[in-house]
Amino acid sequence: MAIAYFYFHAELNHFLPRHHKQVKISHFFEEKASIKDMIESLGVPHPEVDFIKVNGKYVNFSYIVADGDAINVYPISARSVIIPSISVLPKPLSIICFVLDIHLGKLATSLRLLGFDTLYRNDYEDDNLAQISSSQGRILLTRDKGLLMRSLVTHGYYVRNTNPQEQIIEVLQRFDLFKLIAPFKRCLRCNGLLEFVDKQSIIEQVPEKVRSQIDQFQRCQDCDRIYWKGSHYERLQQFIDGVINSQKVE
Repeated sequence: MAIAYFYFHAELNHFLPRHHKQVKISHFFEEKASIKDMIESLGVPHPEVDFIKVNGKYVNFSYIVADGDAINVYPISARSVIIPSISVLPKPLSIICFVLDIHLGKLATSLRLLGFDTLYRNDYEDDNLAQISSSQGRILLTRDKGLLMRSLVTHGYYVRNTNPQEQIIEVLQRFDLFKLIAPFKRCLRCNGLLEFVDKQSIIEQVPEKVRSQIDQFQRCQDCDRIYWKGSHYERLQQFIDGVINSQKVE
């Protein structure tokens, strides 16, 4: 029987059982396997890995693990101190857009509020999510690490926080998105783009009280939902300001 020694750095320890965190893991194996498969067998999804060193040399996911290998596995945060010659992460998407699993409904609403193209439905199956992520070039955000391990998924991230306000800040920090925030441009219900419309063209679709108080309206280009700056607007703006200001605190 062969043995390989794994050490997972920084936040990759989130995926490991307590007895494997921050320690050298002795992994016994009989059959040859790629380093990608071995990393995932230990619990770490491949989209979370940025670079790998084996016996001091950088390798890609196709490397076949050999007896006695000393393996260090790093997340993207390690780039603050190490610049690898080989990365296993795919090239960043030219356009940032997301698809989210059933556990992240509030995060989906927050991303849409901030202007990010975000697909979410509470009836998406795992197969659908992986396929959409792959075929449409969307970053899969999930709380299911098994879903993130699917081979179709190349761009993905496991959301650590369970609090929705902390989740949105976590995702913005992970993908460096603060400069791309563009609030109130997408429908919170369906993700469609909003457009300004003439008041008279939608006058019958809004409450009578609103007609006399509001003059500026937007309509979703996909589902025709009407938006205006009502009593909820100040609350949403405070949320947006809090998210933006969180970057300044870092």
